[in-house]
Amino acid sequence: MTKAKPPRKLSRAARRVQLIEATIEVLAIKGYARVTMSDVATQAGLSHGLVNFHFQSKDLLLAETLTYLADEYVQNWQSALSEAAPDPASQLDALIRADFRPELCTPQRLAAWCAFWGEAQSRPLYQEKCGANNAEYVTKLEGLCAALLGPAGNAERVARAIRVASEGLWMDLVTQAEPYSVEEALQTLLACAAAFFPKVFTKG
Repeated sequence: MTKAKPPRKLSRAARRVQLIEATIEVLAIKGYARVTMSDVATQAGLSHGLVNFHFQSKDLLLAETLTYLADEYVQNWQSALSEAAPDPASQLDALIRADFRPELCTPQRLAAWCAFWGEAQSRPLYQEKCGANNAEYVTKLEGLCAALLGPAGNAERVARAIRVASEGLWMDLVTQAEPYSVEEALQTLLACAAAFFPKVFTKG
């Protein structure tokens, strides 16, 4: 980990964001269980005492980091939908592509998400911080699938397959010995969607 040179003065909110971003970097390097407040201070280029001032414990720091990532994820897909055309095909396409936007799908953020997913001790925290957001996302995804499939289709299963494929691709990008690009991951998910909706998606 390299020590950054932080600005001399930041607002309280900006300093907290700086520390959370440093925590994401440390999570990507060391994983959930091995994160320490000292590591975060070093990554941010700040004193241990300043980290303690803003986050009184490691547990609080990790909880706030997960909240930050979860809020970012929700804002990302909701923004993608608001920018897309209102028809179900365009909305589903936007929802799929949102998971692979370059600003969201960085190696550090993907590794941080995988760190939260992979540690048993973080699962209650994950459910607390992300459960409602996940439910909202699933409801939206199922609704779009239902609109495209019609009454004969099983929207719940198709939506689950698309969601699990997306999450699996995120993990694959982190764990593969010979990683492929984010664009290739997106094209893989679009190919998955094309299997269910051949009239909407073109296989890559």
